[in-house]
Amino acid sequence: MARNREGLVLLVDVGPAMHSVLPDVEKTCSLLMQKKLIYNKFDEVGIVVFGTQETENELARDIGGYDNVWVLRDIKVVDELVVDRVKRLPRGPAVGDFLDALIVGMDMLIKKYGAAERGKKRLCLITNAACPTKDPFEGTKDEQVSTIAAKMAAEGIKMESIVMRADNASGDVDEKIIEENDHLLSLFSTNAIAKTVYVESPLSLLGSLKTRRVAPVTLFRGDLEINPSMKIKVWVYKKVAEERLPTLKMYSDKAPPSDKFAKHEVKIDYDYKVSEETSEVLAPEERIKGFPYGPHVIPISPDEMESLKFKTEKGMKLLGFTDSSNILRHYYMKDVNIVVPDPSKEKSVIAVSAIAREMKQTNKVAIVRCVWRNGQGNVVVGVLTPNVSERDDTPDSFYFNVLPFAEDIREFPFPSFSRFPASWKPDEQQQAVADNLVKMLDLAPSPKEEVLKPELTPNPVLQRFYEYLELKSRSTDAALPPMDEAFKRIMEQDSELSSTNKSITDVFRGSFEVKENPKLRKGSKRILRDKPSGSDDEDNRMITYDANEKNVDTVGDANPVQDFEAMISRRDGNDWIDKAISEMKKLIVKLVEDSTTDEGGDKALECLLALRKGCVLEQEPKQFNEFLNHLHELCQERKLSHFLEHFTSKKITLIPKSEAADSDVADEEAGEFTVKQEPKLES
Repeated sequence: MARNREGLVLLVDVGPAMHSVLPDVEKTCSLLMQKKLIYNKFDEVGIVVFGTQETENELARDIGGYDNVWVLRDIKVVDELVVDRVKRLPRGPAVGDFLDALIVGMDMLIKKYGAAERGKKRLCLITNAACPTKDPFEGTKDEQVSTIAAKMAAEGIKMESIVMRADNASGDVDEKIIEENDHLLSLFSTNAIAKTVYVESPLSLLGSLKTRRVAPVTLFRGDLEINPSMKIKVWVYKKVAEERLPTLKMYSDKAPPSDKFAKHEVKIDYDYKVSEETSEVLAPEERIKGFPYGPHVIPISPDEMESLKFKTEKGMKLLGFTDSSNILRHYYMKDVNIVVPDPSKEKSVIAVSAIAREMKQTNKVAIVRCVWRNGQGNVVVGVLTPNVSERDDTPDSFYFNVLPFAEDIREFPFPSFSRFPASWKPDEQQQAVADNLVKMLDLAPSPKEEVLKPELTPNPVLQRFYEYLELKSRSTDAALPPMDEAFKRIMEQDSELSSTNKSITDVFRGSFEVKENPKLRKGSKRILRDKPSGSDDEDNRMITYDANEKNVDTVGDANPVQDFEAMISRRDGNDWIDKAISEMKKLIVKLVEDSTTDEGGDKALECLLALRKGCVLEQEPKQFNEFLNHLHELCQERKLSHFLEHFTSKKITLIPKSEAADSDVADEEAGEFTVKQEPKLES
């Protein structure tokens, strides 16, 4: 077998107890073959079914026995025929013995490849393990399984078992037989490289059968430096990686049909010229990189580029430890890696285990600086989380996640719920209804299997692509087939869940009053402003401005409130908020000083209310509180009693800490703040 190629034998139970789930098994196997045609087109696949009336296998012909086991396909390179074959599996009337099928499949792999190709041979058993197995001629069943497992380990054969335990698949079965078969399958995991997966639904079955697992490649091999005098030899692997769509290449049909060795590749070459008019092509040594700088292009040679690069040295360095509560889950930026001790260094295994267990016990994580290879352009700062193993044959290790730098963090201007008035917050009954709604959406209810397990849930986009690509390979005019029912359960709302919990959703809907906003306009941005203490409902309105209007850059006298709201809502610069607050302050002072009528006082008061709302939203409480104290003193100095009366009627207060976290004013202090009216002089 060539390097990085796999020999796979599918062992499928087609007995009566499996008939109800065989359509899902056929679909699962066909999707596996379709993926192999794309990613591993040189892999070799054989198919063995058991539980059939026919007996057709080499062991039965040579030595007898192994009844009801039929080799549908010998081990051959995967092709379109094997896709068709697994889509039309026979339905057998007999009781199948999965141990007989395992021996037949193992014999096929040994005779095909011998003992040289270790780790590239795989058996995949699909059954419900509900049928009895025959007693061996000598010894017990446990001894027979141990012998088979030892032979598999010696030959380097891996095994995975997918056991269907759906209610409609099992039917009336003997629980003792199921327990015995489960015990036998567990013995394979103990004595050989084997894994057993139990599935309860067709959806889980679709995700349980994987393509060949690629042997992991180390991302880093080197020292984990605790301090200059203590270094631990470690290896770093990728633990998980995103599965992407296959790379699609352009196909050329220019080659003659008679050319059997044509690759049909499309190659693109670029010619560089001084100008479009000239036909002279510049050689690579005559070209140099240029970077725009204003109206100019600055040429920089490769040597200069090399000298400007940041030079790094390979290694992992410990920066320190911190409580695990300080590193939140949403800080993780990329795929997770796993850091394991060098298996050839016993002291490294002991050191990693000691540090990991102490970190686990004290609830700590480690912050490390990483450079995976010499000359790497960027430095990675990440967190090591201890992974204490529960098995004696598996060493302790760390999980590694990349942490963000300051420039990687995005600050969203969302207001805090804590500053909303009590009338806006849900009461206890509404909170309980919302809690019940969240509990209803739990995908892992205690008496049932978890729905949509990540390790057993296929990517519907990828599976849909493989299915359609296989159809297009047969006919270029093939239409897109309808969505499979199993995949609909991944992508659409579960109708059973919705109908069962309809009462909960109805109660949730009835607990919250929804009103249509008459001011809502298409193409507008809406910013919800807080209601200041003592302001009436008219002042507590939805501030709306048109996002398509020309950007406002000053607070004018005609529409100061609208101008102020538009300025603080601009996001094309960092100084618009400070500028808007400053101009609004000046305008309010001007209106107060010039106001001689109630109308002037009303306009100043309206601007002051808008300023308070804006400072709460943009978390600028200190600016408003200082200005309100200054305005109070100004009114007392100028004896502006008519404006002080407006203050008293509206009960305008300072912005407390409950409305803005940056405020240094307590709620009690803000409530005690009142604008006292100057006493009138008696004539």
